[in-house]
Amino acid sequence: MIGSVHVLEGGSNAVNGIWTQFGGNLSFVCLAISLWAHFSIQFQRRSVTHEKIAFGIIAGGASIGSILLAVEVNPGIYIDIRFSPLALAGMFGGPIAAAFAASLAMVFRFWVGGAAMIDGLIAIAVATGIGLAANVWIRKRSPELTDVALLSLALGGALIVLMAVLPTLVHARVLAIIGLPMTVLNCLATVLCGFVLLKTQQWELERSILVTAFSQSPDYLYVKDRNSRFITVNENMIRLFRFRTTAEMTGLSDFNLISRPRAEEFYYLEQQVMDTGVPLIDSVERIEDRYLLASKVPLKDRQGRVIGLAGVTRDVTERTALERELRKSKNLLSHAMAGMSDGIAMYDSKGFLVFCNDQYRAAFPLSGDARVVGAHISDILRRVAETGERTGIPDADREEWIRSVSATLHSNKDEEVQLHNGDWRSIRTRLAEDGTAMAVVSDITATKQAEIALRLSAEQLKNLAETDGLTGMVNRRAFDEAFARETAGSARKNTPFSLLMVDIDRFKAYNDTYGHPAGDQCLRVVSRCLRQSVSRPADIVARYGGEEFVVLLPATSAKGAMIVAEQFARLLSQENIVHTGSEFGRVTASIGISCATGATLRVNPNRLLSEADAALYDAKTQGRNRILAHSPEERHAIKDVG
Repeated sequence: MIGSVHVLEGGSNAVNGIWTQFGGNLSFVCLAISLWAHFSIQFQRRSVTHEKIAFGIIAGGASIGSILLAVEVNPGIYIDIRFSPLALAGMFGGPIAAAFAASLAMVFRFWVGGAAMIDGLIAIAVATGIGLAANVWIRKRSPELTDVALLSLALGGALIVLMAVLPTLVHARVLAIIGLPMTVLNCLATVLCGFVLLKTQQWELERSILVTAFSQSPDYLYVKDRNSRFITVNENMIRLFRFRTTAEMTGLSDFNLISRPRAEEFYYLEQQVMDTGVPLIDSVERIEDRYLLASKVPLKDRQGRVIGLAGVTRDVTERTALERELRKSKNLLSHAMAGMSDGIAMYDSKGFLVFCNDQYRAAFPLSGDARVVGAHISDILRRVAETGERTGIPDADREEWIRSVSATLHSNKDEEVQLHNGDWRSIRTRLAEDGTAMAVVSDITATKQAEIALRLSAEQLKNLAETDGLTGMVNRRAFDEAFARETAGSARKNTPFSLLMVDIDRFKAYNDTYGHPAGDQCLRVVSRCLRQSVSRPADIVARYGGEEFVVLLPATSAKGAMIVAEQFARLLSQENIVHTGSEFGRVTASIGISCATGATLRVNPNRLLSEADAALYDAKTQGRNRILAHSPEERHAIKDVG
């Protein structure tokens, strides 16, 4: 009884001492986590697994240090804040970090022993489990301070429950004597250390973004030292100079990469930038056949001393080529429009014309007499509508058109209008601060015609890209696009879709016997026969490769496909192309047919190709000069066309 009374009377002093000892314990744990935050950047160059293992070891070490600084409540019973780093290891490091941290803490706690060893091991496992549960909770997003607070509350609640149910701790009255400081300090340690880890992750993310932006920038980025040697470069730089890694360029200078005269020029400019402190902006450089636009700025330390140079270089090779072409076009245009200049007009804020030159009036021949100083924009537009000078003017409600166009006069705009005779005018309107609208009119007829010609050229190039040069029919690339498009359409409409795969028999022997020019002519004849065999615009005949052709027949049954194949076979037979290397004495072809409906086309349209190819193969192996039809559901219809 006396002992019990003594404990109760000294409880206040004991608790105060415990708070003090826990303060040192808290400082140690926070210091360990802070050291990890400081050195964790070193692990970014390693794998994620290595980083998590290192974090787990640090957290386990912090937990062990907390055990070493534990407060002894009863002989063999030690209370500390080992649980905070374990929970944080589970939350921020996941299973790997949690496993290492918990293993170290458990091994050390087992080695220490004591009456509450089993209870301590259970508490370690529970704290780690809470951290892992938090990791699962936030695994699809970045952790926030709210998550750390919830983790702290969960850990505090778990510790209270453990102190209330674990036998040894209950017997020692740990909850009553020290439950409050232990719970509060574990929660506090969790919040403080969690905040440090959150900031660390934020800084690591920002640094990772900066490093990634530097490395993957589309421009050429580099940093040089005071002697113009490369300190670091991005991925584009190593590709430009054909290195494999950035480390291979570190320590090199331009003298190691380009011709000496060019290197000396760059070195002089860079040294001038570092000596004067004046940046070099948009300097044109040429390396091999590339045109580059370089900007270089000096780098200074905190004392203001220049310690190096940072450079950003953009590849403007394509832009330079375009500018060269544009200059050529402008020269041609200037010769064509010699002696002409733009028309200029100024309208006041109320829409009255206050100035215009002769070129402005000449740009609009039918309404030029109405474009005089003092005329209102609505009167000028009414004359335009009366004479039909511009295209696109509605006949039904001209006054509404005049009102709508007049309302847009006082706004910054660029528009292109076509005149009655097909000429084009560019009207660029800019609004001044006083409300005056200035219009600049240019004759862009030649430019518009050039645009139309360019579109036509692009369409012709597209046709060339989709056409086989020898036979003039659709090539393999265009066939693939058409096949995907047409099978999808048939699948939606649930209509049959047939495909013919045609291969010239003994074509290699034909080439060997008669030569490649004769072989090319043979291919042309075969392609002509195929085109004559189909009659609908939707049917597509393509050269599939070598002597192999393919025919797409949308909305066509197997019977219809057989009719097309037979028609082709008859036409080819009528050509009677002599072929001494063939068992038939003339050029023949084997044909594989495949037909499918919506269900098959929706699931696996490529099966149509494989079935036709298989049918063609069977036709070849069964004697050639025949038609064989397969379908994804069944195989049938062998026809000898000999």
